[in-house]
Amino acid sequence: METNSINENFLNDLNSNIQNDISNINSLKGFEIISESIVYKILDIFGRNSLLSMLYQTGSGPGEAIARKIKRKYKKNDFEIFEALKLLMVELRAYYSMQIREVQEYPDHFKIIIENFCFLRNPIKHRERLQPGKAFCRINKGYFETAFRKLLGDKIKKIEINFLYDDIERNVCVEELVFYPNHL
Repeated sequence: METNSINENFLNDLNSNIQNDISNINSLKGFEIISESIVYKILDIFGRNSLLSMLYQTGSGPGEAIARKIKRKYKKNDFEIFEALKLLMVELRAYYSMQIREVQEYPDHFKIIIENFCFLRNPIKHRERLQPGKAFCRINKGYFETAFRKLLGDKIKKIEINFLYDDIERNVCVEELVFYPNHL
């Protein structure tokens, strides 16, 4: 078709056929598709280690930002572990729902077993390759490990956040927060 045959009637007809009210836009579905595509395109091009590192770093930046915000808000730079956990989860109520199942103490570390419902859970539930505990969850791992390191400073040698399993019945991830304090 030549462009000189495009007239006002043609454009009006075309526009009436392609118009979609913005209330019909499914942003969440679009986010699901793009997220899965990003994850698996990076995996295909750069490999698993690069993918995991990139996703971890994606969460790390916002983890630093939330730690700065908490330090400013409470006018402190040094927090205790459970204080940091409480403040972090209060600040993040719009994105996370966390409950502590148990605390396990060991000679050199302790674990906090949690139930976690995060903002990623609903968007990824329809994408088989983005299921809880898989690579995409490295974003949260980077976020929380970084935030805790920044809030706790010298009080901890190391923190690890590990996915244990997906509790489908309760619609939460069961995870462990493992803290290696400096004083133990």
